Amino acid sequence: MVNRWRTRLPAGWPLMMLLVLYPLWWALGLTVFIYPLLAVPMAFHLYRRRSVQVPPGFGLWLLLLGLVLFSVLMLDEVAPNTLPTSGTGRYLAAGIRFGQYLSFTVIMLYVISLREWEMSRARIVRLLGVMCLVTVIGGYVGMLAPTLSFQAPLSHLLPGAIASDPFVQQLMSVDVAQVQDVLGDSVGQPRPSAPFEYTNFWGENVCLLLVWLVAGWAVMGRGALRVTGVVVALLAIVPVVYSLNRGLWVGLGLAVAYVAVRLAARGRFATLAGITTGVLLLSVLLVVTPLGGLFNERLDNGHSDEIRETLSAAAVEAAVSSPVIGYGGNRALIGSGRSIAIGKSAECPQCGNRELGSNGALWHLLVSQGFAGALLYNLFLLTIVWRYRHDDSAIGIAGSAVLLLMLFFQTAYGAYDSALAYALISVGLLVRNDVHRRQEAARRVAGVEVAR
Repeated sequence: MVNRWRTRLPAGWPLMMLLVLYPLWWALGLTVFIYPLLAVPMAFHLYRRRSVQVPPGFGLWLLLLGLVLFSVLMLDEVAPNTLPTSGTGRYLAAGIRFGQYLSFTVIMLYVISLREWEMSRARIVRLLGVMCLVTVIGGYVGMLAPTLSFQAPLSHLLPGAIASDPFVQQLMSVDVAQVQDVLGDSVGQPRPSAPFEYTNFWGENVCLLLVWLVAGWAVMGRGALRVTGVVVALLAIVPVVYSLNRGLWVGLGLAVAYVAVRLAARGRFATLAGITTGVLLLSVLLVVTPLGGLFNERLDNGHSDEIRETLSAAAVEAAVSSPVIGYGGNRALIGSGRSIAIGKSAECPQCGNRELGSNGALWHLLVSQGFAGALLYNLFLLTIVWRYRHDDSAIGIAGSAVLLLMLFFQTAYGAYDSALAYALISVGLLVRNDVHRRQEAARRVAGVEVAR
């Protein structure tokens, strides 16, 4: 019976369920839990495979995992200029974070272990393109119905003690957009977030996924798939601009510049001409449509810059006080950059405080795992980029671009959610692509020797 059930499932089904059905997991409130759940059959697959290849610098990544786990011992300690921690929420959050890291590691190794006949590299890239399409659609939903919000069905199944925890309540709130005053006009602007928790998550993920959409659909695809890839990339422009996400805009610019340099270095001027044409068309679009005015207005209003500077400086201070192990998680900062009277107090116990470590993966690592954690994270990604710097295939260039974007985004966006999963899937694709290229080179050499 078990064998018959197993034969009905296509190879690579956990990865397909993760990417294709992600909107369903989001609507059910399972986005945090779906990675550990699907990592179980992936881990079983790895166990049955016995011998599993690991990426370069994997020891650095394992050290980071160990540090994330060991730093839990510091959860009760008070970081400089932060409020004392209390309640079970901090342990739950730390457990979820470690579970995410561990799950993403399993997913990366799973992607590497899949054979081409089980799930080809091209198919995985196309699935990432499907996720990009879903994210673009979510952007339009957030623009057109910004007030749409509901409690995830999972919240009704949780025990009362868990469901009442503020951290869990935040996870169980499903919103398609965040309405925020970012233009300084006291009027909230809807910023798309579906199918992710926050607008910044949406911006980071859509940037990474657009790289794979273009690579898998517009470059590697043929016929209708190629046309669809180009159309989706063009349609993404509207929610990208309406997200008012400056980090996303810079990230896309950096991605285009990086790909252009790689193509020029390889003499692939036809593809480079297509990218140049697309950039010119986008410039015209920003000039002749209201998108341009919105774009310029957002650039003129950096209302969050001061907040980010305060949080970044405090994160460095926390890392200095605990450089090797950190404090195990984010902390609530006392006051703000202007006054220590802002936030929670005896007179206002429900007032909020800025969350130290919430303004980017780098700052989160500095607070949670100290300088050691931030160094290990960066060294691992840099090792992968350096190792596969000569891979000039579509997968090689796209994978390197995604990892470089992760290094850039770490100063502004978090990286312990879907974005890190996509980054580690990219690592898996780079490793597999390198193995394939080496095998092809060996076959060519063997063919030449036979011909002689």
